[in-house]
Amino acid sequence: MARSAAGQPILGRLALVLALGALAAFAVGALAAAQVTHREPPRQPVASASSAPVAEARLPDAVEDGAAGPGAAVARVDAGWAAEVAAATGIPVRALFAYASAALVLGAEAPECGLGWNTLAGLGAIESDHGRHGGSVLGEDGFPAPAIRGPALDGAGVAAIADTDGDAWDGDATWDRAMGPLQVIPETWRRWGADADGDGRASPDDIDDAALAAARYLCADGSVSSPEEWRRAVFSYNHLDSYVDAVADAANRYAAAVSG
Repeated sequence: MARSAAGQPILGRLALVLALGALAAFAVGALAAAQVTHREPPRQPVASASSAPVAEARLPDAVEDGAAGPGAAVARVDAGWAAEVAAATGIPVRALFAYASAALVLGAEAPECGLGWNTLAGLGAIESDHGRHGGSVLGEDGFPAPAIRGPALDGAGVAAIADTDGDAWDGDATWDRAMGPLQVIPETWRRWGADADGDGRASPDDIDDAALAAARYLCADGSVSSPEEWRRAVFSYNHLDSYVDAVADAANRYAAAVSG
């Protein structure tokens, strides 16, 4: 949700971040409890620059989650599957759990969307190397340590976005900064923030919360099941074709690594 003038994610170089228009506040409610038992999500042709589809990225069986609380994820991902996919892709197991769980939740919430875990993994790769940017370590609690922040959006080579969150999320009371593993700016988090793991708070630093927020954002306008729809959704996350291509390359690579 942040980008540079050269088409790179905010953490790749000093970035020009364009704020999304502020919308009405988004109230995160408890997800309806549902048993998600499908092994694969709907087919999602991930669009490369040439709009060529790739092999489908498979999901494991999911089990109903007993966690309670606002926004509690209803899906938990098989640990064996996560370990196997981590070995094939190089994605941290903890990050895979967040991406796959968010995709399963969206499969229950918005089955018409067709979002795959590999799309969320593509976003996470480009935005923060799955929570590992700058030497951060993604903990078992889902939080990178130290926390990941983009540069102050103070107009010095970047967009000027004066503080909109009162220092509540990004740690800067003067200027806004992109936050967390998926580099969400405060204005965007205000609308799409989610409590995916049921810990009682929605945090952009929590990869579970950030992945579910990103999934809902990408599916807000409907299906991403065709290459054209997929590109349009990712372009809305960051309005640069070069960014869309970079996410597509990563998502395609992850899908290919686990196909067959």
